[in-house]
Amino acid sequence: MAKGFNPQPQSPIKPLTFNNALSNNKRAFTLIELIVVIIIVGVLAALGISQYSITVEKSRLAEARVRIGTMRQLAYQYYLENGSVTGMLNADVGVDNTCVSTDYYRYFIYQWGTSAQFNAVRCDWGGKTPNVRSYMYSMYYVFGSGEVVWHCHYTDGSPCFGLPY
Repeated sequence: MAKGFNPQPQSPIKPLTFNNALSNNKRAFTLIELIVVIIIVGVLAALGISQYSITVEKSRLAEARVRIGTMRQLAYQYYLENGSVTGMLNADVGVDNTCVSTDYYRYFIYQWGTSAQFNAVRCDWGGKTPNVRSYMYSMYYVFGSGEVVWHCHYTDGSPCFGLPY
């Protein structure tokens, strides 16, 4: 036999002994490292949830935009029949200015002779999620020229979602 030849193959797995168990702990994470990672993940999750809430709320504006568009069409029909929008009621444009459990907004109008403002105010009660500050999304419309201006603002007057006040 050649010198240094070992006929029994060596297993790459070392038997578990007290000394091997201690040496394996040297490659583990420390408690401080784990806490730092948990804090970082928590901060990222908090930022993600707030951005998610804003994105959901922006998508709900689509509901308000569609409903306001329908209100504008009904108001235009009223304008064509009557020559002005003076005296037009919420019922004439298909809204009743109340928060109901199936809607995220309450709708109403303001009218001035040949122009009107169609409004959607976010309902902030009744288990609507995510819970947000109340805001008003509105469209100002001039019937003769067709001019349209959209606005969005919170109840404290600050603009919402980067839209003009």
